[in-house]
This record gives sequence, C-alpha cells and structure tokens, in this order.
Amino acid sequence: MSHAATDPIPSAPENPVRVGIVDDHESVRLGLQAACENAGYEVLFAAATAQALVDGLAGRQCDVIVLDLSLGDGSRVTDNVHLAATTGSAVLVHSIADRVASVREALAAGAAGVIPKSSPTTTVMAAVASVARGDVLNNLEWATAIDADRDFAKAQLGRRERDVLHLYASGLPLKMVAMQLGIAHSTAREYLDRIRVKYVEVGRPAPTKVDLLRRAVEDGILPGLDATEGDRGV
Repeated sequence: MSHAATDPIPSAPENPVRVGIVDDHESVRLGLQAACENAGYEVLFAAATAQALVDGLAGRQCDVIVLDLSLGDGSRVTDNVHLAATTGSAVLVHSIADRVASVREALAAGAAGVIPKSSPTTTVMAAVASVARGDVLNNLEWATAIDADRDFAKAQLGRRERDVLHLYASGLPLKMVAMQLGIAHSTAREYLDRIRVKYVEVGRPAPTKVDLLRRAVEDGILPGLDATEGDRGV
C-alpha cells in the first residue's frame, strides 16, 4: 500500500517566486536568501548594489527585487528603484522603520511597498509573495511615509470620479462599475480617463489597474484595502 498521501513534505511549486536581493550587509543578504529558499522561492542573484544586481542577473527577470534603502555606494533611492524596475521586476523596499523620507521617495519612484527590517521573517516572505502576485502592499510604514509628507499631492477628484475609482480599483470590471452607478459604459470610461489624467498632472501616473489601486489606497479612497483583486477585469 502506498504511503504517498501521508507524506508531510510539500511538493515544490512549479513556478517558484523568483527573487533578487540588494543589501550592502552580507549577513542580511545571506539571511534573506536562506529565508527565501526555505519558503520555496528561487533567489536568482544577491548583491551589495543595485547595479551589481542588474549586472549579475544578466537579463534574467525576477518577480520581486528586495531592495535596501541605504546602500554604502552613495547611490540615490530613486535611482536604485528605477534601476531595479528596468529589469521588469516589482520592487519591495526592505528598510529600518524610521527612514520615512527615504521610504516616501522609494514609493514615489514606483516601489510596490515597504517592509521593515524588524519584521518577522514570515512577514517578509508573505510580503514578497504578495508583491510577486502584483498586489499592492499596504501597511503602516507606507501610510506613515505618506502622512508625514506634506508635499504629497492628491489628485483633486470629483465625487463621481471618486465613486468610479473606488469601485474599479476594488476589482470590478468597468462594465459593472457603470451598471452600479447607473451610467453608460462609455461615460464610466470617460471618468476613468479623466482620473488618469488628473494623476498624471500631479506627477503620480496610474496607467494600470494596480497603479490605480495604489493611488486609491494612498489617497484614502480605499483605506486599509487588502489588494487581492487589483489587476482583474477592465
């Protein structure tokens, strides 16, 4: 009789999350790499600088790059986020919690979220998985960075535009948004186009549905949303 059904060892996922790591402390890199591998993720490369990571990847694409904010090479946060993003990977900031200005800069540059270095390993691994799925990582550190920045420009949306954004960013297809609001599909599309224009005007473009979800969370239109439906439907 076969005992395969009682085997406690889980099978490896067919497509494990692919991770890159940037931290100028070797002990942190090794710790993150071990944690990722224990979680079943594949670490493609780990490096002390963003440029070294990009060079080491040699064209391979990660699902997530875990990026330390303060690197010893004197590089700028915005440049590092942009450099990591050029690989086609989502960027998860891994930082100590009191660097609010740098966290804000990383989010403005397009980082998918921030996870404090003080977080339990399981929390960090869950954040990696969340970002790999394309979800918006909404947590206290993100909210604090935004709230502390008086220059954070909110798009001035009208009531109907906020209604459209709220429903659409929550995961509804645009056709369902139009039905719920009692407006034509073409009208809902016009509202959505205006919303995107307004975010571009304040320097916070939102070309995708996940981007719109991020803006809705940032601006308090969807406070505390656990974004698992962020990129479904059009």
